[in-house]
Amino acid sequence: MILSKRLYNEKKISHGFFNKNGGNSNGIYRSLNCGPGSNDKKSNIKKNLRIVKNKIGKRTKNIFLIHQIHSNKFVFIDKKFKSYEKKFKVDAIITNQKKLPIAVLTADCVPLLLYDKQKNIVAAIHAGWRGAFKGIVEKVIKFMRKKGCKKRNIIAAIGPCIKQNNYNVKEDFQKKFLKKDAKNKIFFKKKKKMIYFNLTNFVKYQLKSNKITKIDTINVDTFDKKNNFFSARQSLRSKHDDYGRNISIIMIN
Repeated sequence: MILSKRLYNEKKISHGFFNKNGGNSNGIYRSLNCGPGSNDKKSNIKKNLRIVKNKIGKRTKNIFLIHQIHSNKFVFIDKKFKSYEKKFKVDAIITNQKKLPIAVLTADCVPLLLYDKQKNIVAAIHAGWRGAFKGIVEKVIKFMRKKGCKKRNIIAAIGPCIKQNNYNVKEDFQKKFLKKDAKNKIFFKKKKKMIYFNLTNFVKYQLKSNKITKIDTINVDTFDKKNNFFSARQSLRSKHDDYGRNISIIMIN
């Protein structure tokens, strides 16, 4: 488990970015696969989620997960919320409830955790390129501000994801970003006729554009095998028909 230095100092919350070590799954899911959407044994996934839950806090509610669809949609959980068993088709969770661990699953995309200690609100965002392109980061921040959060008080932790040197994209991909905003060219580089995209910096730019200044970036590449993270691109290269999911989690104590 990797911790954000900025979030680690906040005693009212618990959090963690987990890699694939320390679980029960086998084969291509070895071993801490937390993705219910994978073809791993459901019993192993349940055991793995229990391991994560116990690391965050034993006397807590079950981890709240969502059905991620690469969108700009989110769900807000307050004291009136009742649908804990429903899998919402969204890509972010926001809550002000204590002892409720919220989490997103990734396998190269950016897991983004937010916290405002003044209003005691946390958020977990699945920021793949599609969701980030559609404005998921901005939408979550705007909603937090509606709930009274101040931009200067929000702490953001960008978790492990695929880094630019391993994120090669096609020309059409680049054109899509440049068509939206010519300034997006700074997130691309060319090397040996290949185009590479910097997802980390694209997400960081969106945070900064929304006046979020307290940003912690964990520079760990999920594609690099030595870091022991599940990677969709690495699995594709190995010609696997599926892959495990890493979990990133945050909770108000």
